[in-house]
Amino acid sequence: MGKESLKRGTGIKQFIRVFIIAFVAFTVIGIPFHWTFRSAAETPIFGPSESSLMDEMSPLYDMNSPFFEAFEDKERVNILLLGVNSGLTDTIMLASFDMKAKHVDLISVPRDTYYKRQGYNSPSQMKINAAYQKDPVNTARAVSDILLGMPIHYYAVVKYEGVENIVEAMGGVPMDIPFTMKYNDPYDKPPLKIYIPKGQQVLDGEHAVQFLRYRHGYKEGDLGRVKAQQNFMKAAFKQMLSFELPKITKTIIENVDSDITLGMAAKIAQKALGMSPESIETYMIPNKPDPNAPYYVYPLSEEIANMLTEIYSIEPPQEAVEGTEGQTEEKGKVLDSGGL
Repeated sequence: MGKESLKRGTGIKQFIRVFIIAFVAFTVIGIPFHWTFRSAAETPIFGPSESSLMDEMSPLYDMNSPFFEAFEDKERVNILLLGVNSGLTDTIMLASFDMKAKHVDLISVPRDTYYKRQGYNSPSQMKINAAYQKDPVNTARAVSDILLGMPIHYYAVVKYEGVENIVEAMGGVPMDIPFTMKYNDPYDKPPLKIYIPKGQQVLDGEHAVQFLRYRHGYKEGDLGRVKAQQNFMKAAFKQMLSFELPKITKTIIENVDSDITLGMAAKIAQKALGMSPESIETYMIPNKPDPNAPYYVYPLSEEIANMLTEIYSIEPPQEAVEGTEGQTEEKGKVLDSGGL
């Protein structure tokens, strides 16, 4: 367990933040409606933020996207969910809430996804996690490129320190653990000790953190870990819908940085009334992982178009990936942006 182990532990630690981010889209159900007076409607619900997607991107739309009309017509709000570590996005997800259908689609983008930016040519710089550069707008542009121009309206970045408190506040998260998870890493800070027995159980805050950090027993490697974390988020969402949300809203607000406004929170809250635990669907962008260093995960544009067709329930365009400016080399091949 040397430098490689330490590096893995550091990256894993930051992911612990990610599941809280997804809660942002859901806990606004419990935001008191008296916060939504007109004078406060444009105030960020999580306090002042350095960047605002609505101000800088208004929002991010690609008019050249073959899906532009579907993106524009749908009554959806898309929130970029980020877990950040030392200027890199360790975890990237997009929560898309269809306010008319009362349905959430959660799209995961692996951190090693290949994303070529103009002027950045080193292997590490050609991964999407390097696009952040201390500004969520940069990652928003990259994610929108990969998702064929899908608009992104808001972002949320979560803090690691509040994970245990939030899980405890919601009474734990019921999970069926597929196998005994056991791992020790004395080089991590603090030292990482994981032990979760196989079987159905309610994870408290401490063990929820252990579950989200665990990555050494999945056959698919990091992609398997992403799928496990998606399952955790679905279980957490179901638990939150059965809980008294106002009791945990304050804890979440204290641990999230986001540009979501009170006005939008009120709108989401109104539209989310009556949602069921089955109202969330998880996706991972279609991809082809490279088993060789630097272990790029290549997004497959044609399959991504099919995924978006399913999510937006629209007819597939004739040429789903042609004409998207600066993004594709070949259909079903590597997406290549012209730069941020």
